[in-house]
Amino acid sequence: MCTTCGCGSGQTRIEGEHEHTHVNPDGTVTTHRHAHGPDDEGRDHAHLEHHHHHGAGHGHEHVHADGTRHAHPHEHAHGPAHDHPHDHPHEHAHGHAHGGPSHSHAPGLTPAQMVKIERDILGANDAIAARNRRRFADAGIFALNLVSSPGAGKTTLLVETIRGLGSELPLAVIEGDQQTSFDADRIRATGCRAIQVNTGKGCHLDAAQIERALAQLAPADESVLFIENVGNLVCPSAFDLGEAHKVVVLSVTEGEDKPLKYPDMFAASDVLVLNKVDLLPHVSFDVKRAIEYARRVRPGIEVLQVSATTGAGMAAWLDWVREGSRRARQARQQTVEALRRRIAELEAQAARPG
Repeated sequence: MCTTCGCGSGQTRIEGEHEHTHVNPDGTVTTHRHAHGPDDEGRDHAHLEHHHHHGAGHGHEHVHADGTRHAHPHEHAHGPAHDHPHDHPHEHAHGHAHGGPSHSHAPGLTPAQMVKIERDILGANDAIAARNRRRFADAGIFALNLVSSPGAGKTTLLVETIRGLGSELPLAVIEGDQQTSFDADRIRATGCRAIQVNTGKGCHLDAAQIERALAQLAPADESVLFIENVGNLVCPSAFDLGEAHKVVVLSVTEGEDKPLKYPDMFAASDVLVLNKVDLLPHVSFDVKRAIEYARRVRPGIEVLQVSATTGAGMAAWLDWVREGSRRARQARQQTVEALRRRIAELEAQAARPG
């Protein structure tokens, strides 16, 4: 569940994962998504997601508006949705014992309950994001999370970035959309490796989805990884993916007031790419005011003005990516050198007599 808007979860599809269906002894059917190849424990495949289609009923706990609770069994209809006909209004706090994704609906929950749910969800996400970040650091991967509203030009910016850097640096892309693989197909047409993550009813990517996508994509050491998030200026701001930077893309066709309308996203971003500047003669957009608004919510945010279609300003953007990648590689090399020195010290100590 998204802690901001309450959108659905558990319908993620990641390219490269395959489903296997098992019939359990009690007659229930369980669908597992596997990522083929050995997992961290050396097994032939990892069970990454479990979908249970229940032939028998099971209980759910319900929280009423007055804070009282009760649990009762009910039957599941086969399929992604189910209804609970009851003769009184109450709220569902679904915590499935079988490990499927939980989901809560805000009406009827107290503010304290919603805060706890949000903390639990974001806390779990942040733990996985930290794991992703360590993986990126260990491999010297410069990971960027590109965020924007729909139609701001993220994919076009990525395509032109790949054309500008593809001969210099190893690049890879994780594409996030609710449905379709159109954007991943556009990226792959450039020759760059890309994997599509479809979030279903989800309005953003989360750290667990990125971890799963990394298992399929396997970006090269010391590469640049672009994560194109779902088009949304609200919910992605709350979810750390393990990236080095969030880069917010704002098109001049959207209006200069976006940073104040959606402050959380701009406050969470280190870089603002002001895109489609070639259209400035044809739209009413105050560049100076847009930058002022962005720096009001995020003092010091770096601003790059580009047109991905004409190439204007792209050199500065490419230089920024190059520099970030250089720093990531350098940090990895320094870590490796420090480990080598430490190993040499320990070996020298062990070789001393007595």
